[in-house]
Amino acid sequence: MFKQSAQHPQTYYAASYPGAIALRPRLRGELQCDVLIVGAGFSGLHTGLRLALAGKRVVILEASRVAWAASGRNGGQALLGWSCDMPPLAKALGQERTRQLWDSMCWAAEELRELPQRHGFEVDYRVGSLWTAVRKNRVHVLQEAQRESRDLWGYDQLRFISREEMPEWIASERYQAALYDPQGAHLNPLKLAQGLASAIETAGGQIFEQSQVLGYQANAGGFIANTDAGSVRAGVLVLACNAYVDTLDRQLSQRLLPVGSYQVATAPLSPDLARSLLPRNSCVIDNQFVPDYFRLTPDHRLLFGGGCTYLGGIPKDVAKATRPYLERVFPQLRGVALDYGWGGHIDVSMKRTPDVGRAGNRYWLQGFSGHGVLPTLAAARAVSDAILGDQALLSLYQGIDNPRFPGGSLLAAPLEAAGKAWYRLRDVI
Repeated sequence: MFKQSAQHPQTYYAASYPGAIALRPRLRGELQCDVLIVGAGFSGLHTGLRLALAGKRVVILEASRVAWAASGRNGGQALLGWSCDMPPLAKALGQERTRQLWDSMCWAAEELRELPQRHGFEVDYRVGSLWTAVRKNRVHVLQEAQRESRDLWGYDQLRFISREEMPEWIASERYQAALYDPQGAHLNPLKLAQGLASAIETAGGQIFEQSQVLGYQANAGGFIANTDAGSVRAGVLVLACNAYVDTLDRQLSQRLLPVGSYQVATAPLSPDLARSLLPRNSCVIDNQFVPDYFRLTPDHRLLFGGGCTYLGGIPKDVAKATRPYLERVFPQLRGVALDYGWGGHIDVSMKRTPDVGRAGNRYWLQGFSGHGVLPTLAAARAVSDAILGDQALLSLYQGIDNPRFPGGSLLAAPLEAAGKAWYRLRDVI
């Protein structure tokens, strides 16, 4: 599935990035470090920055470019919580331990606000997120989530938005109600990733692009990882490959299904039209099984996504595939020019729960299931703390069971696609 590339895909984020994105060197020869991280997406970058700032010698190997995959292509919504929502976590961990995990998510939201200012880079950070109900019989899901957040997790920030209030938030008749979270936000993910990478290098870490790890072995001193032109010896190995772990680690890849996801960016709208669509400039995601999600950019475009393919492919014409859903939400944009359409793969776990853990001095972060802007930071804190000697947060993640997908490498995707077809049908009927 993975294809090494020297260029970022043609997304809105890459096309609008201020200036050229500098190409970092390819690994050549042998290196030694304290911690080797494989993968320069959010998971690896957040982990690397925390460890480099703590004085560890950090090397990050990236097969393509920093944030080449989902971390540089996603919807840019920094939402508190996980793709699975809270009940599966509470079932696995109990209320007290789940509360600790939730507190770490709140920490991640605050940390993400402060990181760009602390390290001097821009991410186009905008405050506010909406979780909406399309169908009347899903409004109670929002109300129950608000009560549970307050009563079980001590989070009283959520505000219920009734049907009558919705025009103040979204210029669409599609939505019955919403929960507004003032701690949620939206941002430019490629700017965030590149800012993190620069901060790592300032702290003394090294990042090598176009340096795909072909394999690794444990040895007496830790691990040695090999690329086509070099090798790295490290005491600690962190696998942050997510959907692209592939054959590098069969044990981890069997617990993931790479799912195709895609979105579009409209041509710039007039400022008045853009403001009319989302008067309070919150990002939006609904609570259907396959949700629509959208937000405005600083240059008055609408970014809109929601399609996914469990067999892993991406439509040849993303704009054509996505337009009906965009116009279903905003009929007033019928016929609007779509300047960009792109897709990629997300790392879906069987239960949509995060798969974060360790085996000796080998650590991993994966299974964010399409909801990774904040969860990757929360998980990176757990992994980096554990490497530095504090196992408390990581032990929470290790209490979550993430089974292998049934059917093996040949049948897992078709079986999952068949199962999810029922949930999509349920949304319709």
